[in-house]
Amino acid sequence: MTVALFGQTDEDLIKKTITDSYVIGIHNGGTIEAINKGFHPGFELLGIGQDGNIMTKLPIYTWTENIRQAKEAGRVPSVKTECKFLNIDITGNAAMAKIELHREGKLIFTDYLFLYKFKDSWKIVNKIYFRH
Repeated sequence: MTVALFGQTDEDLIKKTITDSYVIGIHNGGTIEAINKGFHPGFELLGIGQDGNIMTKLPIYTWTENIRQAKEAGRVPSVKTECKFLNIDITGNAAMAKIELHREGKLIFTDYLFLYKFKDSWKIVNKIYFRH
């Protein structure tokens, strides 16, 4: 683990990126600007389709457009999502964070977020998940 800006470690910076851009930005009604700050433009959310055999992909630009449209229609989260960091594994400029997302005390997702450290900051580049 390296010490970065103002004595913050890479782990601290990764947690801040995930909290600000993903938990607050995506799940808790944050701004599109906050989302864009922490996500790489090439980000894709990967999932498994309902039949269990097809992999689905959702690029960040589609995800943020869905969020923008939901906000314009007045659909904003009424219940806050909370994040529990289970593990952060860092090797050089690559990292993986395993987190749990909880809503109203109930576990809703286990997420695996993959990040790269670019010149200016850590960026989320990929996500896979399990829905509970």
